[in-house]
Amino acid sequence: MSTPTRVVVLVSGAGSNLAALLDAARDPGYGVEIVAVGADRDCGGLGLADEAGVPSFVERVKDHDTREAWDAALTAQVASYAPDLVISAGFLKLAGETFLGAFGGRYLNTHNALLPAFPGIHGPRDALAYGVKITGATLFVVDAGIDTGVIVAQVAVPVLEGDDVDALTERIKVAERDQLVEWVGKLAREGFRIDGRQVVLGG
Repeated sequence: MSTPTRVVVLVSGAGSNLAALLDAARDPGYGVEIVAVGADRDCGGLGLADEAGVPSFVERVKDHDTREAWDAALTAQVASYAPDLVISAGFLKLAGETFLGAFGGRYLNTHNALLPAFPGIHGPRDALAYGVKITGATLFVVDAGIDTGVIVAQVAVPVLEGDDVDALTERIKVAERDQLVEWVGKLAREGFRIDGRQVVLGG
């Protein structure tokens, strides 16, 4: 069996996406070893890592004089685990130049809308306000912009009559989580490369 892909997962909250990835990674056939979980604050995701026996660390912005110093410290922490992929699973901080220099093209994030529509932190709310009939979730490769990276995968979620932000957000979360687990495994097992605005499997 091939060597599993080494993955560091970054979190800021309860860690529902992390929990799904940890569960999937228990199957050797999934092709992923989660080697560490990092956070920018104390959060539930760290408890999940502890329960799973996965090393974890916290790198708080307030513990550094500048955002750049924090970014360099985060980069060093993640690099110490020699990951092949880094996954943002609800990580609420933007990576900086140093981090992207180290992990550019290997840092994935999810967004709760169909990019390039409705970027930013209020994807479901903005989709509802605009009146779209279909929204969804996007898995993408992080770059220096706000939700502008190369798209790996997308899944559609219909907007139902009577939806409010909470109801729509919860349905998107389910689809988003399934997509994340499916595609992290697929990228790990098959490899990939980025060609312009395309992610090509089998890299």
